[in-house]
Amino acid sequence: MKILFVLTSHDKLGDTGQKTGFWLDEFASPYYAFKDAEADIILASPNGGEPPLDPKSNEPDFQTEATKRFKKDNNAQVALANTLKLSDISPEDYDAVFYPGGHGPLWDLVEDPHSIALIERMHSTGKPIGAVCHAPAVLRHTKSSDGTSLIKGKSVTGFSNTEEATLQLLDVVPFLLEDELKDKGGNYSKTKDWNPHVITDGNLITGQNPASSSLVVKSMLEIIQNE
Repeated sequence: MKILFVLTSHDKLGDTGQKTGFWLDEFASPYYAFKDAEADIILASPNGGEPPLDPKSNEPDFQTEATKRFKKDNNAQVALANTLKLSDISPEDYDAVFYPGGHGPLWDLVEDPHSIALIERMHSTGKPIGAVCHAPAVLRHTKSSDGTSLIKGKSVTGFSNTEEATLQLLDVVPFLLEDELKDKGGNYSKTKDWNPHVITDGNLITGQNPASSSLVVKSMLEIIQNE
């Protein structure tokens, strides 16, 4: 079982002067959920090398068992510091793809042609596509084989407007993910802010927020192992 993780290379939180990137636990929890299922994990990003970590996700309040495990795992740290370039990735080499969230993907992965092509190829071959929190934004420009939005008519979730409002970033992000998923024809649903919520529709698995990360992987593994 070979799993591709795609991380952001974007580190600027709009015009705030603050840093962003990927959210640590949204990487670490899924990483170890797959590792403990004996998956071979390959990491990639648009620029290759070390992807930017959202500094807020490294604060004490946001540490979990998975983030603590990561900080003691030299092999995982080396892998993260040396991600492959997304342009060098062949979708055929992987059984599934997973996108960790954080605000970074809203700026780069959403528009990245290699990411879009990867998702479209994985979808057309029926391979699981997982994305959590802000990462379902990567579906924004993806198309089905008939040229319509890939998520048109599909059940999806992602970071909600009310959760974004709690962070006071409604006017900072380039678009609101909940609105965008709806605009693209997705059947968007959400639960109470910060509570786990995962939606599976065919081979597309999306999670609403950080609390949903490991549950996205659980659903992905069920699909892979039942094939």
